[in-house]
Amino acid sequence: MSENTDAYYLHDTYLTWCAAQGVPFVKDFGIDLLAMELKPWDFYGMNGAICELVGGDDFISTFCFEIPPGGKSRRMNHVYEEVIYVLSGHGSTSVELPDGTRHTFEWGPNSLFQVPLNIPYQHFNGSGQEPARLASNNNFRFLINLFRNEDFIFDNPIPFEDRLGGAGYFTGDGELKPIKPGRHQWETNFVPDIANFELKAWAARGAGSSSLRWILADGTIGCHTSEMPVGTYKKGHRHTKGTNVFCVSGQGYSLFWYDDDDFKRVDWQHGVLYTPPEDMFHQHFNTASQPSRYLAVQFGSTRYPLFEVKRQIWDKGVDTSLKDGGNQLEYEDQPAAVHEIWLRELDKNQIQSQMGDIFDEDAIRAKM
Repeated sequence: MSENTDAYYLHDTYLTWCAAQGVPFVKDFGIDLLAMELKPWDFYGMNGAICELVGGDDFISTFCFEIPPGGKSRRMNHVYEEVIYVLSGHGSTSVELPDGTRHTFEWGPNSLFQVPLNIPYQHFNGSGQEPARLASNNNFRFLINLFRNEDFIFDNPIPFEDRLGGAGYFTGDGELKPIKPGRHQWETNFVPDIANFELKAWAARGAGSSSLRWILADGTIGCHTSEMPVGTYKKGHRHTKGTNVFCVSGQGYSLFWYDDDDFKRVDWQHGVLYTPPEDMFHQHFNTASQPSRYLAVQFGSTRYPLFEVKRQIWDKGVDTSLKDGGNQLEYEDQPAAVHEIWLRELDKNQIQSQMGDIFDEDAIRAKM
C-alpha cells in the first residue's frame, strides 16, 4: 500500500482545516448567502458554511454565519482580521479590551464592523424569533497556511492596543479622512448602516457614481461602498483578483469578459456575493427603481495596500483610462453590446435611462 503524500506535497492547510469543520463548502462564481444551506459549526458556536469564490485569491475567505433566535456565538479571540457584514437580523457584539473595559454595540441589517485584532468578543442574537445572518470576510486562510498552527491564531496572548481606536468607534462614531475622490476614508470600528451612509461623489468612475472607503479597526482588509443612481451603470475596469463584492441594496447585474463577445454574467440583489477574476474586465449595472449599492472587500486597503500592484492601482490606476496607462475602460471604448444589453434590461423593468447625454440611445435602439 503506497503512503499518502497529501501531508507534504501541494498541501493546503486551510482546505484541510475546512474539510474537518463539518459544514457546507460552497464553490461558485456567485453565491446567494441568504439562500445557502448552513449547518451547526461547533468551533464558532453558530450555524455556518464556507464560501469559495471562483476567481478568488489566497488571502481572503468568506464564512457565512447564522445565530439562531436568542442564541450567541462562542466567546473567542484570534490574530486574523475579520470584517463582519450583517446580512439580516438584529443583535449585538460584546468586546473586552486589554484593560478589562467592555463595550457592547448593537447591529442590524447592513451594519459593517471589525473587532480590533485579537480582542475577545462574542456575538448575540437580539431577537427571540428571527435568526441573524452574518458574512465574515477574513484573512484566516492566509495566516493558517503561513503559520500552520491554530494555537498561535486562536490562543495568542499578545494585545494589539494600537488597533483599538477611539471609544466612540464602537458605537458608530468615526472620522472622515479626506484624500481625493474614490479614496476618501471613514475611520471607525463600526458602521451601523452602510445602505444609508453618506457617500462621496466619484464622477470619474461613472455617471453619478459615489463611494467611500471604510478603515475598520485600523486593519489591512480594505472595504468600500459604492452607489449607482437609478438609470445608470459604472465604467468597466479590471484589477487583481480577490475583491469580494456584496450587493447591499437595489438590484442589477455585472458582466465579466476577457474577449468582447464572451460575457459571463452574475445577477445580484441583496445577499449575493461574487468576485471578478484576475485582470478580467467587469462592469456593474443598476436595473432597479432605486439606487444600487455594493460593498467590496479585499486584502490590502488604501491606507495599507500591502502589495505594490495595489499601491499603483489606488494611486491613480483605478479611475485612469487604459489609454493613459490605467485600468479603466471609458464608456466610448466598451464593447458595443454592453449598452444594448442594459437598455433591454431597463425596458423589462420599465426604468428610464439617465445616460442619454453620454450615448446616442436612439441610434443604438434602432439597431437592436
